[in-house]
Amino acid sequence: MTQNIQLPHSKTQQLSNKFPISILANDIEIAGNVGSLFRVADAFAIEKLYLTGTTAIPPKYKIRKAARSADERIPYESAPSAIEVIQRLKSQNTKIVSLEITSSSQDIRSFNMPQSQPICLIIGSENTGVSQALLDLSDETVHIPMYGENSSMNVATSCAIALYEFVRNY
Repeated sequence: MTQNIQLPHSKTQQLSNKFPISILANDIEIAGNVGSLFRVADAFAIEKLYLTGTTAIPPKYKIRKAARSADERIPYESAPSAIEVIQRLKSQNTKIVSLEITSSSQDIRSFNMPQSQPICLIIGSENTGVSQALLDLSDETVHIPMYGENSSMNVATSCAIALYEFVRNY
């Protein structure tokens, strides 16, 4: 039987290209969560992060600490208006998908990943989620099924789960 030994980072799988997925993080004020988003984006080979509204932006110590240098590898853009970024992405034929539990959101496991269209995943504030204005601009809204008593989880954790589902379907 072969011994099960942890591999060093240099021996793990790394893709040479990125998936056509971006993340729009709106009003994510906790710097550690933003750092975690950079790290998750790096782990799933995501093209770009859009940091909008009141989202914390680099350089900040807590972003750098949580990102473990992914903030140096993942391209990002900071903008005051999420709406303007979304409108620009829509004009470039990007599918806009919000991650939020709503009256018409679909289970993320049943989301049909567009194979020939880039997507932008919108995630919202730790406290209030994705705003109605951003939901109204979304092409689709997906949610992660919740089985416990809480109806939400940490924004970076939920983003990681969503990206796992998206990347798995490519």
